[in-house]
Amino acid sequence: MITTEQQLLAQLQRFGESVERECKLAAGADGQGKLPDDFWSTYSAFANTHGGLIVLGVKERRGHFEAHGLPQADRIIKSLFDLLNNRQKVSVNLLSDAHVRKLELASGNVVLVDVPPAGRKHKPVYLNGNPFNGNTYRRLHEGDRHCDDETVKRMLAEQVEDSRDSKILSGFTLADLEIDSLHAYRHMLSAHKPDHPWIGLDDLDFLRSLGGWRQERDNSEQGLTLAGLLMFGRWSSIQEAAPYYFLDYQEQADTTSQTRWFDRLVPDGSWSGNLFDFYRRVARKLVVDLKVPFILKDDIRLDETQVHQALREALVNTLVHADYTDRAAVQVFKRGNGFLFRNPGLMRVPPAVALLGGESDCRNRTLHQMFLMIGLGERAGSGLPKIRQGWQGINGRLSLTDDFEPYEQTRLELLWPESVLAASPIASPIASPIVSPKGAQAIEGAILTLIKENPTLSTRSLGEQLGLSKRTILTYIDRLKAQGKLRRIGAARGGHWEIP
Repeated sequence: MITTEQQLLAQLQRFGESVERECKLAAGADGQGKLPDDFWSTYSAFANTHGGLIVLGVKERRGHFEAHGLPQADRIIKSLFDLLNNRQKVSVNLLSDAHVRKLELASGNVVLVDVPPAGRKHKPVYLNGNPFNGNTYRRLHEGDRHCDDETVKRMLAEQVEDSRDSKILSGFTLADLEIDSLHAYRHMLSAHKPDHPWIGLDDLDFLRSLGGWRQERDNSEQGLTLAGLLMFGRWSSIQEAAPYYFLDYQEQADTTSQTRWFDRLVPDGSWSGNLFDFYRRVARKLVVDLKVPFILKDDIRLDETQVHQALREALVNTLVHADYTDRAAVQVFKRGNGFLFRNPGLMRVPPAVALLGGESDCRNRTLHQMFLMIGLGERAGSGLPKIRQGWQGINGRLSLTDDFEPYEQTRLELLWPESVLAASPIASPIASPIVSPKGAQAIEGAILTLIKENPTLSTRSLGEQLGLSKRTILTYIDRLKAQGKLRRIGAARGGHWEIP
């Protein structure tokens, strides 16, 4: 806490004005002190961003700060609280006596106003009784910037909609769904919970039970929900309901490689483009080259490690917390140094609090429940702590941040430990503490195992089951043929594989 003039000026000289610090002379026309008009744009900006400190009674000249002093500091504080409670001036008062204090310095009084970040129920914090027309601000670098109307509308939607995915989509029907996706989900539920009472329902009743189809009680309106469409919909239909919706998975050798990616999955018309199918494809790709140690528990082999669990949870977390009305895409990157999961939309709970667990405010609660039904994802408030514990269990590095530039986004980064990166084989495109140095042999072995179970598998089916591109599968098959471990009997269509 700042208690002396020396501490105050030392901090200002060191850090200056920033995204969370603003100085105002506040001298007034008579030099006795007056709350400046531009105080309110900074108050709005700090409240709508990450909070910040406003220092009244300090002047800045060419980067040098001096305490000017406010003879009428008490008058400024009274004026501040009077206006804070005037809704025509500002939409909400976030301050108490604990947030405002007078610091008595040798050169005069200075007023410190510590503005906390507003919760989503109070955003947008705006001026002049109208959130639009440039009356809402956000802090970017050391400036107060007007929020455009689209940003304000998202804030208002966040304020009033506890769950963003439960709204009914007018005019959308079961014909907008990829029925194969819905049936695949039903099979997964049946495998996870064989006795569940929903398994025997028809598709419409099953979807209704999941929250993918809903009826309003007051006006009898019913139809497909946004969650139902995002989870099981056709790409063309999803684009109609959520024009900015886009999913992007990329595998990159590293963050600086001239080759942007060597494997990529985006909605391109060759698959449904919905969340359920994206999860199924990407979850396999994330872990396909992770070596599973041989571990028995109660005489049953465990086929997953804490790294597998952390990556799966991170993927689900990204999908259920995304703001699908925002312009940014959902992006998942698999790189040589680790993984990056990015979703549009800010955290509803401060990142530091979310990582500790126990407090949750999921943006898409219906989607979250859909994943939970098939054993994916964690209960409210426990997902991010599980990711953190799993990743730190291998001494990996984790960071969770949200930002407003160049768009609202949340980023979860999982990096391998330095010791692992240093020891990883140079030839391996993906460094991992549990990657087999003989990764190619592991993939070849998986191909042979699948073919042994079903000799008629196509290269496309092999790729889907292993989370690899068709081109990659063909490369490994050519290697197996050259080694004499595999041969093709008959034509590409109608033939079969044979393992000598």
